[in-house]
Amino acid sequence: MSSQADSYFFGPWKIGAHEIFAISQTSFAFVNLKPVVPGHVLVSSKRVVPRFADLSAEEVTDLWLTAQRVGNLVENHFQGTSLTLTLQDGPQAGQTVPHVHIHVLPRRSGDFEKNDEVYDTIDEHSKTLPGGDEPAAGKKLDLDLARRERTRDEMAAEAAALRAAYMAMFPPGATAGAE
Repeated sequence: MSSQADSYFFGPWKIGAHEIFAISQTSFAFVNLKPVVPGHVLVSSKRVVPRFADLSAEEVTDLWLTAQRVGNLVENHFQGTSLTLTLQDGPQAGQTVPHVHIHVLPRRSGDFEKNDEVYDTIDEHSKTLPGGDEPAAGKKLDLDLARRERTRDEMAAEAAALRAAYMAMFPPGATAGAE
């Protein structure tokens, strides 16, 4: 795995190198504009495809192995005690960016009053993205109001820290699963 890139697309949006902290053969990991919890990041396929079934077997394997490594990284880096990994596959599943991606969230005891509120919060956040689907009738939770978009500098600083930690945890040439 590498940690250098110029940029990749996440659906229609260009993700610059300053937001990317890990790159594998067919996937990349980047920081989140509006994280649900500290350390909430995304892992996406390099190839822009809307649905999980559109990925090749090689891409599926690489995406989940990358998510495993990234999960290990952010759980340690943000002092989490557990992880939530979520893939919303299609609009009715809450996917608003038409590009396969996994949400990786380091979790701690008590970060949500009810554990499953994290999914509602991810869902509400996704609806605020440019070009996102219209919100469903009836509001689920008001947790999204307390979250703000981060600045380019904040995101770049987090990506730089995660990039350095990733390279220390998974040096180039290390084999997958050798964590």
